Amino acid sequence: MEAELRWIAEVTGAREVRRAERIQSVWSGYGELLRVRLVGVEATTAVLKWVKPPAPARPPKGAKPDASHARKCRSYDVETAWYRTLAARCDDSCRVPALLGSRVANGEWLLLLEDLDAAGFPERRRSATGAELDVCLAWLAAFHARFLGTAPAGLWKSGTYWHLATRPDELAAIDDDALREAAPVLDRRLRSCAYGTLVHGDAKLANFCFARGGRAVAAVDFQYVGGGPGIKDVAYLLCGHFGDEALERRHLDAYFRHLRAAVARRPEPVDTGALEAEWRALYPVACADFYRFLAGWSKAHWRSDAYGQRLVREVLGALA
Repeated sequence: MEAELRWIAEVTGAREVRRAERIQSVWSGYGELLRVRLVGVEATTAVLKWVKPPAPARPPKGAKPDASHARKCRSYDVETAWYRTLAARCDDSCRVPALLGSRVANGEWLLLLEDLDAAGFPERRRSATGAELDVCLAWLAAFHARFLGTAPAGLWKSGTYWHLATRPDELAAIDDDALREAAPVLDRRLRSCAYGTLVHGDAKLANFCFARGGRAVAAVDFQYVGGGPGIKDVAYLLCGHFGDEALERRHLDAYFRHLRAAVARRPEPVDTGALEAEWRALYPVACADFYRFLAGWSKAHWRSDAYGQRLVREVLGALA
C-alpha cells in the first residue's frame, strides 16, 4: 500500500500518511474502506475507498459475460463521476463527503473522501426512530430538489441498483408471470416522468451517517446515482418496512412537506403541485418496481411478503 499512501500525500499535501484502520469491505469483496491519518495538514484523517475487483471467472464457451461484474465495475465509474462533477453542488441540507482526490487506473478505483466521523457524523443506525427517519427524508427531499431537471451525464441514465435494464438475470428468475410481463411497463412509467431529478439509488438506512443525537445526516455510497423521479428513493426507504400503512403514509406526507420547502428555495419557479401529484402517483409504481427485483433476487423474501404481493396486485390491476 506504500504507493497509495504516497498518492494520498501528494493530493492532500500531507507530510506523512499512515494507514489507521480498516472500516469495512466493499460489497462482494470488491475492495475495502480504510481510514488514514494525515500529518501536516488541517484534516487529520480521511477515508479511502479502494476498489480492487477480483478477476471475473472466465465464462464457458458461448456463455454470456458476467453481467453482475460488469454492473459493479460500471457503478464505480459512476461514483467517481458523481464525486468529480456533481457532489460539490450539495450543501448542508443534503450533506455528502467532500472529494479530496480520485484515481482510476489499472482496473482499480481510489476515492479519497472527507472523514464524516471527524466532520460531525459519527453515528450509524440499524433502525431509526420516527424523528431520525424524518431527517433522512429531509435529506432526500433537499437532494431531489437540488438536482431537479439535472441530466445524469456520466451517471446511470436510470438510477437505483435494481433498475430493470441492469437486472436481466433477476427478471428471468421471476416465477410470477404477470409481474415479469409487467416489468417493462413499470419501468416505462418511471422513466417517462415529467419531473426528473437525480436519485441516490441506494437510499437505505445504512448509507446515512448521523450526527450525534440523530439531528442531521450525511449520505454515502453513490454507486447507483442516476436519473429518475425522486420517489424511487423514498419508496426504497419506506415501502413495507413498518407493517403499518398509516405510518407509512405519514412518513410519505412528511417527505412531501420537506420537498415543497426545498423546491421553494430554488431560484427558478417549479409547479410544486404538479410535481407532488406526479410523484405521489408514482409511489406505488416505484414500490412495485422494487418488488419486481426482489421477486427474482430473493424469492423466499418475496413469497413471504403479503404486503408486497398485495401492493403489486393493486398496481398491476391499475395498469391493466
